[in-house]
Formats: sequence, C-alpha cells, structure tokens
Amino acid sequence: MSARTIDIYCENNNTVQAYPLGTTLEEVKDDLGIQLDNPICGALVNNKVKELSFSVVKSKKVEFIDYTHIDGRRLYVRSLIFLLYVAVREVFPQVKLKVLNGISNGYYCELIGLKRKITDSDIWELKSEMQSWVEKDLPFEKKGILTPDAVEELVRQGLEEKAKLFDQQGMMFSFLYFLNGYCNYFYGHHVPSTGYLTTFDIVPYFDGILLQVPKPDNFKEVNEVELQEKLFGIFKEHKKRAELMNVPNLGMLNEYVESGRGGDIIKISEALHEKKVAEIANMIDERKDHVKVVLVAGPSASGKTTFSKRLAVQMAVNGITPHLISLDDYFVDREQTPRDEHGNYDFESLDAIDVDFFNLQLLQLFGGEEVELPRFNFILGRREFTGEKLKLGEGHILIVEGIHGMNPGLMPHVQNGRSFKIFLSALTQISLDDHNHISTTDNRLIRRMIRDSKYRGYSAADTIKRWPSVRSGEEKNIFPYQENADVMFNSALIYELAVLKKYVEPLLKAVPEVCEEHCEANRLLKFFSYFHHIDDAEIPPTSLIREFLGGSSFKY
Repeated sequence: MSARTIDIYCENNNTVQAYPLGTTLEEVKDDLGIQLDNPICGALVNNKVKELSFSVVKSKKVEFIDYTHIDGRRLYVRSLIFLLYVAVREVFPQVKLKVLNGISNGYYCELIGLKRKITDSDIWELKSEMQSWVEKDLPFEKKGILTPDAVEELVRQGLEEKAKLFDQQGMMFSFLYFLNGYCNYFYGHHVPSTGYLTTFDIVPYFDGILLQVPKPDNFKEVNEVELQEKLFGIFKEHKKRAELMNVPNLGMLNEYVESGRGGDIIKISEALHEKKVAEIANMIDERKDHVKVVLVAGPSASGKTTFSKRLAVQMAVNGITPHLISLDDYFVDREQTPRDEHGNYDFESLDAIDVDFFNLQLLQLFGGEEVELPRFNFILGRREFTGEKLKLGEGHILIVEGIHGMNPGLMPHVQNGRSFKIFLSALTQISLDDHNHISTTDNRLIRRMIRDSKYRGYSAADTIKRWPSVRSGEEKNIFPYQENADVMFNSALIYELAVLKKYVEPLLKAVPEVCEEHCEANRLLKFFSYFHHIDDAEIPPTSLIREFLGGSSFKY
C-alpha cells in the first residue's frame, strides 16, 4: 500500500482491495460489483453506519447493507420521513408534520394546522407528491456548517425544536441534510437519493395518517396495518401528559434541566404514575366479587415486577389482600425447554411454561385448597419447592406477573370474568423533535442493559447481542395478544432517559470496535449526546425505574 492508497477489507465478498485516498463507498461498491437482494443503501465501516457518499481516508473494514439489515431499515425510514415532510410542505405549505410514534406496523403522523379532517384526496395528493420525488431520484445531500448557521437555517425552515437541540449541543460545526432546497436532520444517515424510496404507502389512521414501510423480509411489499386501538389510547394519554407538563420534546426537557427544575419533572412524572396505578386498582375493586386473578404482562424491561408490587399496595388500600406470583417460577425444567430455529432455548415461548401445573394450582387455590408454590432455580435450571404455601381467603386476589399474561392459552380452564388483564408498554413520552420519536424498543433495551450489567453480570455487548432474539420472541408470543388487555399502563417516565444517561454511557463506551455490537452502541451513544443529565437523587424508592437502577424499597 502506497502513501496515496488505502486498503478496503470487504466483508461481502471477503476481498482486500487498494483504492486511492478519498474513494467513496459508492465507488468501492461499484468497483467490486457488490450486489444484494435489495438496493444497497449504506455500509458498516469498522462497525459504524456510513452513507455511500462517505469518503474513505484510512484503511477500513466495510460491509455493504440493504433493507434486510436493521440499520438499512433505519436509513430507509429516516429518508422516507424526510420525503413525507417535503411532500407535506409542498402540498400543504401552512401545515406542520408531526411524527408521533411507531404503531400498527407503521409510523403515526398528524398534520398540525390542517384545521379539518384528513380526506382521501389529501392522502392521494401526498402519495402522488412523494412518488414524483422518487421518480426524480434527487440526492440527499449532507453538509457540515457552522452551528450558528445551522440553527439559523433550521429556524428559517420552521424547525425551531431542532434548532433548540443544535444550539444546546455547544458544537462548533453541525451537519444538516438537504433535499432540493429543503433542509432537515434525523440524527442518523440517509439513503443516497429519493430514487431508493420505491416502497411505501399512506393510509388514514384515527386523527392522522399512518406511514407504511416495507416488510423486513419483503422489500416490495409494505407491512399490513394492525389496528391497535387500546395501544393507541395509551399513546394519546401519554401525549396529553407531555402537553400537561409542557415537555413535548427533548429541547424543552433540557431547558427544564438547565434551569434546575429536573426534580419537578421527576415529582410530577411519579405522581402521574401513582395516580394511574391507583385508578387501575379501583377498577379491580369494582370487579372484586368476580375477579380472582390479575394478570400483568408486557415485553422485556417494561417494568412488570415493580408495577405488580405497586399495584398490590394500591389494592391493599382498597381492602383487598393481594398475593404475587411470578410465571417464571412455572418454567419447565431446562432440558424440556423448547428451542428456537437457531437451536437456542426459547424462553419466550408459552411452551417454556408448565401451563398444566400452573392451571392445576390455580383451580386448587380457587377451590379453597392450600398449595405449595414452586420456585424456579435458574442456576440449576429446574423447579424447586421450599415450603412456601398459599391459601386464598375472603377478599384475596392473585397477581400473576409474566410475559404470557394476555395469551388465551395460559388459562384455558379459567372462566371469562374471573381474570383482569393489564398490559405494560414503555411508550416514551417525549420525542427528539417533531419528526423523530423515541422508540419504545430503545427505551427498554437501555433499561435492560443497565439491569443486566448491575444484577446479572452481562456486558452491554452481551445484551445487544441477545436483543434481536428477545424481540423476535416478543413479536411472536407477546405483542399479538396485547389488545386482549382490559387496561394498558405506560411504564415510561418523561425524565428517565436523562437519568439513565449517566449509567448507560460507560457501558456503551466499553463495547469494543471489533464487536458487531459496536454499531448499535455507537448509535445509542450518539442518541444520548443530546440529553442533559438529570440526577437520580429525587427518584423515590418505589419508582418503577428503581427496578433497573437499584435503590428500590421493594424486594425482588
């Protein structure tokens, strides 16, 4: 290798090739003839996501990616939302686009300032406008400019909430993306041009629209809309909370922190949580003559355990005697645990639970019998009995916590009306700005990362590596049943990510560059760079977030 060339180690075809200093990834891709199942939209360079326009000035390991890769999908979705933003500006110049949440296999958006219901004609116009820009195949151009100039440009384009975040960063230079005169920023990279965005759709959804994106395993088809009325209700509730607290986005939260009012946000957030838990306890109290078991379910790191304990306290206030049981104690012995398609233990499968034994004990308890409760020994991988016994008396109700609580196959012999179902989600209550929501999946991953490190001895790389398998199990065994809930509870707290920042950043920085998981760690570190830290000293010991941070007054 001469002083004017660099080596590219290409993962896709296992080759090493020398290129002139400053060669772009697009030129490398074309020279090597790399082809994937779908259009190549970016690359991993030393396990960091880069655009195809990226110029290589040092020797690098490169893997080109398409939509089948999680980061390829992120590239595509960011660019598609940018395109939707431009279409809204073109079709409705006085309207602001707000991208509020990922829901129903798409992205829910509202058109602020339209002042009327969205019509089929409106949607047709937006889709037609987007399609015309796709056909023009216009480039997404990335430009680094002085931060004051970037702030001024964002304000000029009516993106004040983004301008506030840029200003709070305190950086000399900032990057903006331009599309034929429109500028925006999405906290990540884009596909090369609008011509890549060939698959999308828009449909009416409640008070707004749902932007549909391609299926992960079939780029030519969009995901089917899955109507989630109860989940949408929780989303609307958390939107009202954010408005009530005047913290709709991260820029506003940072302002609260810098003015010394972070403690106020904690107090109000915790009070809202407690109020909602009390409301749910009251709902159970109204049905106490019929309900014998309360089922608490939710995905990983949604806070099921602490919620169950707080609910038990509120039920006791109403004169009900609660008894907590964990479904994890009804796991089958390790050698009987089903395996997934990769040969790994599938702990998210309902078949990992001894459903027959669980139901036998339920019926015995409902019949007034005393039972000896099991305890699962996770080290030995088998069920044990330690002499703990339970008998239900007058005014006693079971609280059963576990991921399968909404699955009708869990209690086939228990009559309808005898159970009360609660599903926990972690719908983050603030967004980065009007066009960038914070994923509930990211929120839960961060919680789990901290808990895994603190209590289970796992590194951030371990948690990140396991996460796709966890998510796959949730999509198959948990989320399809969430609408069976009698009520949903949003376990996210407006302040929590600003608190978790201090705990998770050292874990993310410890993920070495040679690990595949470095890519995800780097993305999350960039995400947290926009948060101003809130100290956790004022978080009460009964807070749900204490389940992950430590310092809880509950016993786990």
